[in-house]
Amino acid sequence: MSIRTWRLQDRPRERLLRKGADALSDVELLAIFLGSGVQGMNAVELARYLLYEAGGLRKLLDASVVELRQKPGLGQAKVALLKASLELGQRYLIEELERQEGLSSATEAGDFLVAKLRGYSYEVFSAIFLDQRHRVLAYEELFRGTLNAAAVYPREVVVKCLAHGAAAIIFAHNHPSGVAEPSAADVSVTERLIDALGLVEVRVLDHLIIGDGGWVSMAERGWR
Repeated sequence: MSIRTWRLQDRPRERLLRKGADALSDVELLAIFLGSGVQGMNAVELARYLLYEAGGLRKLLDASVVELRQKPGLGQAKVALLKASLELGQRYLIEELERQEGLSSATEAGDFLVAKLRGYSYEVFSAIFLDQRHRVLAYEELFRGTLNAAAVYPREVVVKCLAHGAAAIIFAHNHPSGVAEPSAADVSVTERLIDALGLVEVRVLDHLIIGDGGWVSMAERGWR
């Protein structure tokens, strides 16, 4: 049944305008993004199918451009819009961090770091560079690796800190396995980075491990 035949108050777009985006389900929000369905399915039915077939919203959004292009109703233009929307959301999060007077803990950056790193199928080691008041100066993905590891070079991190004029830093990297538990290698590289950055008076505030369920703070685990 076409959405145009629905009562006005039941249509996703009108519900969003009346009640706000947070009142809508994943299916309704995706239907608004799609705008139209395909033969045999309206936009809501197509959205429900895409979410079911992908195994949920996150898995759908984490899919590659090639994977998305193979799904019904997602042509080149919609895939480009979807990826652009995700990037806008991530830039919104980092701008929110930059507007803060200072981070009181690394976990305040957790949502942003999860959004940036969780979807990778290989390890990515990144950092948020901070000034003396713990305000955000920059975010960078520093090293990329394989499914199991990313090589980290303390000397290059020191150079980056000096280039940004950083006084403190928060590290983060993802575990493609989805398990956000620090490994012995994670502890070792963190200790090496603390030693190297201590020589140039840059304080390591934390190292977050990103998994499917969120993140684990190594600082909260007592590594320092």
